[in-house]
Amino acid sequence: MPPGPDTLRLLALIGRHGSLAAAAQALGLTPAAVTQQLARAERDCRAPLVRRGPRGASLTEAGMMLAEHGRVVDEAAASATAALDGLLGRLSLRLRIGAFQAAALRLLPPALTALRHRYPDTDLSIMDITSDRGVDAVAAGEMDVAVIAAWDQPPVPPGHVRLHPLLIDPMVAVLPDDHPLARDAAAPAIDLGSLRDEAWVTIRAGHAARAQFDRAAAAAGFVPRVRFETESYDVAQAFVATGVAVALVSRLALSRLPGTVHRELTGSGLSRSIHAVTLAEHGVTPMVATFLRLLHDVTGDLTASWPGTSAAGTD
Repeated sequence: MPPGPDTLRLLALIGRHGSLAAAAQALGLTPAAVTQQLARAERDCRAPLVRRGPRGASLTEAGMMLAEHGRVVDEAAASATAALDGLLGRLSLRLRIGAFQAAALRLLPPALTALRHRYPDTDLSIMDITSDRGVDAVAAGEMDVAVIAAWDQPPVPPGHVRLHPLLIDPMVAVLPDDHPLARDAAAPAIDLGSLRDEAWVTIRAGHAARAQFDRAAAAAGFVPRVRFETESYDVAQAFVATGVAVALVSRLALSRLPGTVHRELTGSGLSRSIHAVTLAEHGVTPMVATFLRLLHDVTGDLTASWPGTSAAGTD
């Protein structure tokens, strides 16, 4: 049987220190364990590898040849250890974040500001993503944290990925500021059915947000007359500002454009849930836990002023 890396390292250390006891100490083994390992190696190699004497130990010609390879193994191990230490040092400061647009605009800036004040050397990278990419990106190791939105039911992540609830983001009606319901300041909340005759700008068909809206409209007894479809709440609000339609927009995505007014919805239950996605174990990237705490702080402050809405509890 050819000698393995442990045997090669042992011979290199015996050659360097001149004794089995010193080699055992360097390896963190007992002298008896080293003696047994050496005896097995000599049987496997069918040749003596070490000469034992009253003043220590020296290598035979075969032992010296193998020890040369052992020094290569030792140098490679030292290089690997240094590289790992460097990597872990970088990982301790690394934070790769992905977030959908409304979260990137409303949640990330205050959390990142607080993070940079506490840890100015943090190695940050931020990517604008769609919510359906978040779980897969974290699972594949492309991101450390993804902030995603989910309608109805959140995604079910693989076992090594965890979802952290951040907040419930209710839908609100956005109306042109000259709409009769917008002018009625005494009615800050409206029923979805009161908008049955309106033209709508909605999220594009096939999206979970659109499916949720269509179900709510059916429950309210009408089929919405859709004038425009978009994938952006910002675009929807821009169209509402022209006066040509009304829209449902998540409160987090409200841009409060001139020419628009928003109203709470009574009894609709229309909302989306916002989650942070991380690996279940992120010990080598401690900034993840720190950033999660900051996100919870931000969502708590943000939702404190939302009627009937609160941030999700920390986990």
